[in-house]
Amino acid sequence: MAYEAGSLDATIAAAAGDDPALFAELKQAFAESIARQIDLLGRARCDANWQVAAQRLKGIAGSFHAEALIALAEEAIDGAPGDPVVLRRLRQFHEGFLGA
Repeated sequence: MAYEAGSLDATIAAAAGDDPALFAELKQAFAESIARQIDLLGRARCDANWQVAAQRLKGIAGSFHAEALIALAEEAIDGAPGDPVVLRRLRQFHEGFLGA
């Protein structure tokens, strides 16, 4: 599932108001949070670590109303540690977000 601009950008814009610097800062913080959880998922070797990272990712996504990322996090929650398909899709989402 690739990143699609829309409600996520609108949520960040609403939080930033008319401040483009704050918009950029919030977008960067969101990107870093996603990257951190994807990294933890990629290094998870047990169900507990995988679940914690996936749940955190879902929480981050929910905070920003990022529906596509919520769906990906739910896939991770339902999946097994190290699932390469889920990790690849999460990385694609992150790369798309960075490129937007």
